[in-house]
Amino acid sequence: MNILINCPFNLKFNNKFNDKNGGIESLNIDLAHILKKKKFNITLSSNTTKISTINGTVNLPIDSIKKKSHQYNFDTIISSNDASIFDYFPNSKKILWLHNPLQIEKSIRKKQFLPIIKNNLTVVFVSKYLNKITSKLYFFKKRLVIPNFLTSEFSKKVSLKKREPIFVWSVQRDRGLSKTIDMWINKVRPVFHDAKFFILGVDKLPNNYTCHYLKSQNIFYLGKISKKKLKAIYIRSTAMICLGYDETFCLNALEANSCGLPVLTFGKTALHDLIKNNYNGFKVNSFENLFAKVSYLLKLNNDKKKQLINNSLIYSKKYEANLVIYKWLKLLK
Repeated sequence: MNILINCPFNLKFNNKFNDKNGGIESLNIDLAHILKKKKFNITLSSNTTKISTINGTVNLPIDSIKKKSHQYNFDTIISSNDASIFDYFPNSKKILWLHNPLQIEKSIRKKQFLPIIKNNLTVVFVSKYLNKITSKLYFFKKRLVIPNFLTSEFSKKVSLKKREPIFVWSVQRDRGLSKTIDMWINKVRPVFHDAKFFILGVDKLPNNYTCHYLKSQNIFYLGKISKKKLKAIYIRSTAMICLGYDETFCLNALEANSCGLPVLTFGKTALHDLIKNNYNGFKVNSFENLFAKVSYLLKLNNDKKKQLINNSLIYSKKYEANLVIYKWLKLLK
C-alpha cells in the first residue's frame, strides 16, 4: 500500500533527537517510520523547498506534489490539519488527522471548509475532547479517536532516582502562568525556600516580570529548549504544572508522565481524561488548591514519591507507539 503522510509544517531531520521538531511534526515522522517498518510504502510531504530523506523515507515539498499530482499514486493520504491536499487525489482514501480545533469560521478563513465537505473524509481525532468540540456540520464519513503516542524521544526507560524539588511549566501557551507565578512568589517561596519553578516553552514572560527578579524567587525562565534538555529536566523534577485551558491532547503532559512526573492540572479540556486524579497527577479547582498540592508533594516522603513516579511511568506506557499503532493499522486495512 502506498501512503502519503502530509504534514504542512517544516520537518527538520538533521538532529538524531529531533530537537527542532514540535509535537505534530515529531508524531508525523514517527508514524511514517513505524508504518514503513510494517512494510507500507511511505512518502512524507511538508513545507520544505527541497527533497530530503529520513530513515530512508522521502520527504517532498507539498507544493511540488500538488503541481505534479498526476505523477503520484497514493492508496491512502493521512494529512495533519490540512484537507486541501485531498483535492489533488480524488481516488485516494482520505484521512484527516485532526490535532487542533477546527471551527466553521476558521475552516472557511483557512480555505479548508470546501475540501472538507466534498472529499468524504475519515477523520482521526487525537482525543475524545477534540471530537466532542468539532462541529457535526462537517458531515464526515467517519469519526474516530486515536490518541497521540509517545514519540521516540520519550519512549525510553527512565530511572526512579531521587527527584529535586523542581516544578515545571513547559506548555507554549501562557494562560494562567501569571497567576501561577504569583502563587509561587506569595505562597510557595516563603515556606519552601529550596523549591524551584522552571518556565519552559513560552516565548516571553507575562506582566513584565524580569528574569533577574524571578531568579531571586527561585523561578527560572529558560524559554524554548531542546527536547534532550527538556527530558533531562523532567527526570530531575518533582511534578509538572499544566493547567489545561486549551489542550486538545497535551503531549507535554504525557511526556512528563513518561519521565515519572505527575501532572498538576485544573483537569480542563483533554486533560480531564488524560490525568487520573491521585494516580498520574492531581486535579485541582483553584490556585489555592494548586498551592496545597505543591505543598503536599514537597512534604511527601520518598516511598510515596516513588509510587507517584511509578504510577506516572506505568500510565504513560498505555500510549507507547507499538500499542497505539494497531488502531492505525486497523483503520488502514
